[in-house]
Amino acid sequence: MTDPSPSDVALELERLRGVVEAGFARADGQLALLVQRGDQVDRQLADHEQRLDTLERGRWPLPSVLALVAVVGLALTLWQIANR
Repeated sequence: MTDPSPSDVALELERLRGVVEAGFARADGQLALLVQRGDQVDRQLADHEQRLDTLERGRWPLPSVLALVAVVGLALTLWQIANR
């Protein structure tokens, strides 16, 4: 087997360089896509947290509802007793 000529080595190195650049470009594109998807997930999570906070502020806590029902029940009972 003969030693490769310098031009053959240079040609193979140039091909290798092209393959490496293409691989890096593909990996860079995939990383950019992952970053974009991560940003979308972050925005969606922030939106869901905001909507959940709005729902939590708008609801009545169960003990408050129970106390209100008890007071209304007591008032109705007293009213019925007074009107007999």
